[in-house]
Amino acid sequence: MCGIVGVIGRDDTTEVLLNGLEKLEYRGYDSAGIYVDSKSGDGHLVKEKGKIAELRAAVGPDVKGTVGIGHTRWATHGIPSNNNAHPQVSANGRFYLVHNGVLENYEELNSKYLSDVTFKSETDTEVAVQLIEYFVNSGKSVLDAFRQMVDLVVGSFAFLMVDRNDPERLYVAKNKSPLLIGLGQGFNVVCSDSLAMLSLTHEFDELHDGETAIVTKDQVEIFNREYQAVERNPYHVELDENETGKGTYPFFMLKEIDEQPAVLRRLVDQYMGERDQFKFDPRLIEQMAQADQIYIVAAGTSYHAGLAAKTIVEKIAKVPVAVELASEFGYHLPILTKHPFFVFLSQSGETADSRQVLVKMKKMGYPILTITNVDRSTLSREADFTVLLHAGPEIAVASTKAYTAQVTVMSILAKALGQKLKTDDSKIDLRHQLGIIANAIQTIVDNKEEIEKYASDFLEKTTNAFYIGRGQDYNASLEAALKLKEISYIQAEGFAAGELKHGTISLIIEGTPVIAIITDEVTAGLTRGNIKEVEARGANTLRIVSEDLAESKDQIIMPKIDQVLAPILTVVPAQLLAYYATIQRGYNVDQPRNLAKSVTVE
Repeated sequence: MCGIVGVIGRDDTTEVLLNGLEKLEYRGYDSAGIYVDSKSGDGHLVKEKGKIAELRAAVGPDVKGTVGIGHTRWATHGIPSNNNAHPQVSANGRFYLVHNGVLENYEELNSKYLSDVTFKSETDTEVAVQLIEYFVNSGKSVLDAFRQMVDLVVGSFAFLMVDRNDPERLYVAKNKSPLLIGLGQGFNVVCSDSLAMLSLTHEFDELHDGETAIVTKDQVEIFNREYQAVERNPYHVELDENETGKGTYPFFMLKEIDEQPAVLRRLVDQYMGERDQFKFDPRLIEQMAQADQIYIVAAGTSYHAGLAAKTIVEKIAKVPVAVELASEFGYHLPILTKHPFFVFLSQSGETADSRQVLVKMKKMGYPILTITNVDRSTLSREADFTVLLHAGPEIAVASTKAYTAQVTVMSILAKALGQKLKTDDSKIDLRHQLGIIANAIQTIVDNKEEIEKYASDFLEKTTNAFYIGRGQDYNASLEAALKLKEISYIQAEGFAAGELKHGTISLIIEGTPVIAIITDEVTAGLTRGNIKEVEARGANTLRIVSEDLAESKDQIIMPKIDQVLAPILTVVPAQLLAYYATIQRGYNVDQPRNLAKSVTVE
């Protein structure tokens, strides 16, 4: 959600900001803006509702300077509009501020300090910048005013501010929302995601919660909560900027679907040695082996990956697993077992719902593993252990390769744990099975035109659809339905096939698409019976079936694999169905309305 960029010390500031914001489009936004200034105090503020292209078109040739800040806004307080877009400006036009996050006490602060101020926006952010002006007018220095504002606000924030009267420094603060400082030669940058600035630097200082910073073109000063100086060694981002591009693909989502076979093979090489030797921290496996229950905490697609992983871990390692929605778990804590182990699944490693749970579990002293695609992300830094997904940048809002990577990593962990606990099912030849799945995914993506036709036949004109399955096929159905509804806007639901007749079948009318996933020999006949039930009521049925269970009328046939691992494979045709249904309806695949890639507010 939202994106921040800032730069100081470059003559091409405007282009740096616009390019950086374009790199952050994947996060989701509805408006954008920049403020650019020079040493002489000539400032330019440009804000536009809509896409970065519209902002770029509104930026005239006179918008130049050596310092600037920019922002993509995902609306929380106030509708998408030019007035509500960032940067927000203080009443006298001196201070310009961009902000990610949510300020919980902005109304209280407004009433206490700013009753005489006429506000131009509906945002909580404007309260923060007006407070700075208020404290400066009361006699404080700009730095002290900035710090007092930071001390007063409650909630999540990443702040970046510039003072029009002193445009040779940037003021930075962070709590819960991610923020980085990129280091250059004769310039420095600030960003909420390193992807925004990889064209300029690969060296970054990370800010921790409660820290503030002053950034000039030649210096970075970081301070802790007590405003004492902090020394921090920068870290190097290995990512190649070319990996963040679409290449020859029309959309990132299609590129990322096609990358899944390579991701699976990379994970096998990364974590599985020869003769069942695993490349995990031995302390991690030891701590997991001591647990009487594993709790997987996640949100959205990662939650669905957790459901698939539960079945795999329980089957292979014989350890009970509970899968919990992060937004519910932290505030409605169940009775925990005596020796729990926590696994947090998050593509970005910045998911606010998950972080609030992690903080609470850490205070309770429980061991924590984060599985994420982003090294040194917040959830990664704050956990006891981190296992990376090595999926490469995932730019499309709808997660694809992160899901398959999460389930794959959990499968490898399950085998390592099962081997440690000497369970019979840990003898599964996982390397071989994952190889079969990678090859099967490759076959599906190489013949995606077939899926495109099914999307046209079943989904192009419908307003609703259902996925059904049993066991792991039900878990895959939940993710399949999410993919379809989040980008095509078709009302889609995943259901346990046996539950249809307990209420949901009342929704089936003539022509309703019902997509059935069948990979489980034990329940295949039962699911086929459910297919007959919906067909008798007019449903238009599409079947995704493993070849050992296939019948002549089945449409999408997949190689036989170990059924417990099936969601890694069965989700891929569902991803493609969602992709093509969205294309056929003329929507933006990568940036669906109202959604953000990295959900950094609760």
